[in-house]
Amino acid sequence: MVRLITHNLLACHVKGCTTNNFPLVFQDVQVELQEAEFNPEFIRNMLSRLEWTALVNAAKQVGDTSLPPQQPDMMDDELLQKLHHVLMEIHVTDGAMVCQNCNHIYPISNGIPNMLLAEHEIG
Repeated sequence: MVRLITHNLLACHVKGCTTNNFPLVFQDVQVELQEAEFNPEFIRNMLSRLEWTALVNAAKQVGDTSLPPQQPDMMDDELLQKLHHVLMEIHVTDGAMVCQNCNHIYPISNGIPNMLLAEHEIG
């Protein structure tokens, strides 16, 4: 399943697509919520690896508006729970991710993103 923690790491790698290729934009997605065990230490450790604005925008694209637009300096338990929900419990099952720059479409089917490129698209 595509979770937002994974989505936050993905960029377009089509030949010549080197600017504005992150983040990929969700399109026509279906979402499933799956409860996951809360691990606050894991969430805290992930904070430095996340692109906050991309995460907030992706969450909005899948219907979640619980995160603040700017990353807070301090993370209280309530915000860690919200972040856990967005990162670990929202699963995109079907739809697509689209590059903002070249409009390449990466389909998602049964929770699996197809990130493979055709030979002419490889740089």
